Amino acid sequence: MALRSRHLVAAGGLAAVALLWASRDAWPWRRPLTAAPIVVSSSYDESAHTLGPRETLGELLQRSGITGREYAAFLSAATALQPRRLRPGLIFHVRRLVTDSLPDRLMVRTGPAQRLWVERTAAGWLQHVEEIPWTIQRVRVVGSIVTSLYDALDQAVPDSFLPATERRQLAWGIADVYDWEVDFTRDVQRGDRFEILLERLESPEGERRFGRILAARVDVGRSPSFAFWFQADSGGGPGGFYDEQGRSLKRAFLRAPLQFRRVSSRFGSRFHPILHEWRIHEGTDYAAAYGTPVRATADGIVTRLGRESGYGNLLELRHANGIRTRYGHLSAYAKGLLVGQRVGQGETIAYVGSTGLSTGPHLHYEFIVNGRPTNPLRKDAGEGVAVPKSLKAAYDAARALLLAQLEPHPAHVAARVD
Repeated sequence: MALRSRHLVAAGGLAAVALLWASRDAWPWRRPLTAAPIVVSSSYDESAHTLGPRETLGELLQRSGITGREYAAFLSAATALQPRRLRPGLIFHVRRLVTDSLPDRLMVRTGPAQRLWVERTAAGWLQHVEEIPWTIQRVRVVGSIVTSLYDALDQAVPDSFLPATERRQLAWGIADVYDWEVDFTRDVQRGDRFEILLERLESPEGERRFGRILAARVDVGRSPSFAFWFQADSGGGPGGFYDEQGRSLKRAFLRAPLQFRRVSSRFGSRFHPILHEWRIHEGTDYAAAYGTPVRATADGIVTRLGRESGYGNLLELRHANGIRTRYGHLSAYAKGLLVGQRVGQGETIAYVGSTGLSTGPHLHYEFIVNGRPTNPLRKDAGEGVAVPKSLKAAYDAARALLLAQLEPHPAHVAARVD
């Protein structure tokens, strides 16, 4: 029976082929008709708009097609979006129907772990805040400084692990940890090593960034300097970094008045570029872009504020223990700053300029002890506050755990990620 069925199928197949060839000559067309290809196109148009310097949210939304009453309705719905706190570079992802000039959806990252969606519905604009479920992994970055911390991190961390923008943020984060102890533009030497224990975050879409620095070791001139994160306040207050003995890394004076800087002149004699003579250079010059914020290196009181001969625009602060600091060649002072006013450590007090005897934008910084100029790069910043005795045992345990995860790095390794 099965054999007979196969014969019937074969016969039917031959008949069909024969019919095809027989009828082909009778067709008015010599080749078979083919259907036109079906083109499937998206009904949506999606674009990205970056908030420019000094651009307002209203201007960006106008570029996106949201204006007038729609703009007012959008702002009324998007309560999680604070226009005055938006930073330049923020990217807004906009979607609209290809048949409509008005967007129907907008998405923006409002924080490291948060997205804001604002959609246009029949009921009007509605917002939805989404928490990004980051996966957190502890990793160890090991490197050796040859030219700079930035270059060392580029060698140690591949793009697949952290993108270039995050590596730069990591470099700044390391500098912030050691803000009172190490100037990475001057203190470190060629061959100095570092180990960083940090949290790496990864989103479901594969975006990677670094979260927190947990511990660090930086060899400054071959001398190790450790930093361990610890929550010293048992009441849940902000934590901080402490050294091996449990002393806070925070000191009375910051290492430098600029957060991101490079030293263009050391303390001591130098040939003055304008007066063309050798003079004692009573301070340190920090080359920086015009308008870079200048910060107070310690708590103090403003004692001088104004034009001062070769200094140009000068600002002087009085600190405890007979110490004064001076900041020269400024382009401007912080808004509202007056003589007699108290300022806090790290507070912006002025901006880099090129006033007075200056060949280009830079900051002249002086550190004066009892009326005598002292090398500000060699000053004793004092010791940090120790962990409370009641928490010393807890700190020792936390430090031991972090230290075990840091581990000494092999001598043959120049840079790597573990």
